[in-house]
Amino acid sequence: MKLEIQSALIPGTVMYKEKMGNVTGLEFLDKIFYITDGIMLSQIREISGIDGSTLQNWTKRGWVANAHNKRYNKNQLARILIINMMRDSMQLERIAQLLTYVNGVAGDTSDDIIPESELYDYLCRVIDVMVSENGVSDGDSVKEESVKALIHRTLESYEERAAGARSRLEKACGIIIFAYYATLVRHKANSMFDTVFGTTTIR
Repeated sequence: MKLEIQSALIPGTVMYKEKMGNVTGLEFLDKIFYITDGIMLSQIREISGIDGSTLQNWTKRGWVANAHNKRYNKNQLARILIINMMRDSMQLERIAQLLTYVNGVAGDTSDDIIPESELYDYLCRVIDVMVSENGVSDGDSVKEESVKALIHRTLESYEERAAGARSRLEKACGIIIFAYYATLVRHKANSMFDTVFGTTTIR
């Protein structure tokens, strides 16, 4: 299975992979936080393309933990990027429910089965394989079982923090990956539409 519809952007961001040295996942996050433990709201806007009022609304609803001294840490940014990966194809309430299924209440690490930065890294590793030259060939179609098998292999290094955590994580990753793929398809369709009709047409 090769993901034919690709994106030059790092998942969940408006930043081009090439300009960031073709890194994604944890390598990308490490670059952002190389000289700091926290970044400002304005920097998150630049990275994600999400406006400040939207981010503040997510925080108010409890989907993202409050900033500490007006700064967001690596896991908070990762959580924001994961939400952003899905929000064009899935209702925000469902995204919030999904992230609660994985890690409980935002900002409370006591019930987490995985840090959000590591979850983001696993997701990006799966996506990198899907869009690679070789992919995980399964004819010309994207099959659910092939994606699940890829996720299972990618998560082999994951160490459970609680009974059943791996199963929960694999299910959540499957939903996120397919939601992200749906987002890419939607963006591709809009791009094709704009090519034919121009960008001034009301969608």
